[in-house]
Amino acid sequence: MSRYKPRPWQPKITNGILAHKRINILAGMGSGKTAGTLAALRILFLFGEIRRVLIVGPKLVAQFTWPEALDTFRESFGHMTMATAVGTPEVRHAAVRGNAMIVTINFENLEWLIDNYGETWPFDMVVVDESTKLRGLRVSIQTSKSGKKWLRGDGEKNSQGASRARALARVAHTRTDRWVNLTGTFVLSGLTAAWGQSWFIDTGRELGNSYTGFTRRWFYAVPGSDPARQQVEPLPFAQEQILEAIRPFTISVDLKDYIDIAEPVLNHIYVDLPPKAMQQYKEMARDLLTEIEGTEIEALAAGAKSQKLLQIASGAAYTEEVVNGERGWVLAHDEKIEALKSVIEEAAGSPVLVGVWFKSDTARIKKVFGKDALDLSKDDDLAAAKKGKGLLWMGHPLSLGHGVDGLQKHCHTVCYFSTNWHVEDDTQLIERVGPTRQMQGGFDRAVTVHRIIARGTVEEAAVARLTTKISVQQALIEGLRNTA
Repeated sequence: MSRYKPRPWQPKITNGILAHKRINILAGMGSGKTAGTLAALRILFLFGEIRRVLIVGPKLVAQFTWPEALDTFRESFGHMTMATAVGTPEVRHAAVRGNAMIVTINFENLEWLIDNYGETWPFDMVVVDESTKLRGLRVSIQTSKSGKKWLRGDGEKNSQGASRARALARVAHTRTDRWVNLTGTFVLSGLTAAWGQSWFIDTGRELGNSYTGFTRRWFYAVPGSDPARQQVEPLPFAQEQILEAIRPFTISVDLKDYIDIAEPVLNHIYVDLPPKAMQQYKEMARDLLTEIEGTEIEALAAGAKSQKLLQIASGAAYTEEVVNGERGWVLAHDEKIEALKSVIEEAAGSPVLVGVWFKSDTARIKKVFGKDALDLSKDDDLAAAKKGKGLLWMGHPLSLGHGVDGLQKHCHTVCYFSTNWHVEDDTQLIERVGPTRQMQGGFDRAVTVHRIIARGTVEEAAVARLTTKISVQQALIEGLRNTA
């Protein structure tokens, strides 16, 4: 527990929320937008401007990021209470019906929330974390001859994202006074993403009261595209005009305006192992033996234990089976995959260099991301990456040493999916696209380094080893100290 001490750019986030009842905050992962928003909520609560706040986000963000930020800065934000509406219907009902000042919920449960509480909406402020998930909204506000307003679907896509956004739209302007969109990827999928998010701010006042009208004004239909799923491209003046239109209710935070971009921005993303996976992890730590998906996983010696623990923490463990010359593996959990999805989305279409220490990581990521995931150990994929193709580039840090150049042209974000113990090996990844490479390429932009860390595992100790001068042995002992 500590006192909140805002970094130089965070007051811009806080003050923006205080000054505007409805606002877009464009700030990337690692910028501290969570704490900056909590600081604004604290003031709004103290002055009686709000009574209750709903925070919507991806599951991990709703379940962990916001509650942990509140606990971290409890000394400053101690009077605020928070409940998490993630899990069973019983848990969700308890959170919403309780007295907590702030309730967090994941996007998947939005329709449930509106169906159950839309008529008795208890929140006068909504914060949407990763608001690009609202980009699929297709509605318009209609007015009858008697003056009554009603919400009409406007050719919306039949997708979960669109239906969740449409559900939230039912209460966005009729029952909610304050609204904050938080994102680092406002136009991740192109300029068309601006309309859905902006509608929640001003009901289409600036960009048009319907998506159809918006696209007719600033886009043209791609010749030959399917009329039922018509593709559009922006007109030459679209970007400038759209950005100018949303400027009155949008604040952008660019870290390079505040920090020395000669040093990378470091961001730790923590995930919690599911109970079953944590039990398997503890069995391995205690007995050098566990069972995953019916397969015995054994560390043949105490010295091999740390590697098995790192494997389980990452999400999969090697078996003794060899198929086509490759070690077999069994899945322990996929919590890190969900965290990686958020990193990719925050990168706004710019490729992310993903560090993987185990071949099982590569296989699992490839299965989820498909053709968007390039394996830099393959010559064709490496060549494609140098051309800027793909959304994530997977590489073992040691295989990305000398001779791999040119990645910095398209990439300035690194994400360590898994972890090892050795500083020298670890830094190889950063050096491929790090600040020095960026400057050599003539790019004036900060490099962000994310680490996805399994909480309560030796990964925490390994990361401590990577950021301090303690020995591997010391770090390992500390990491195993509380293992039961």
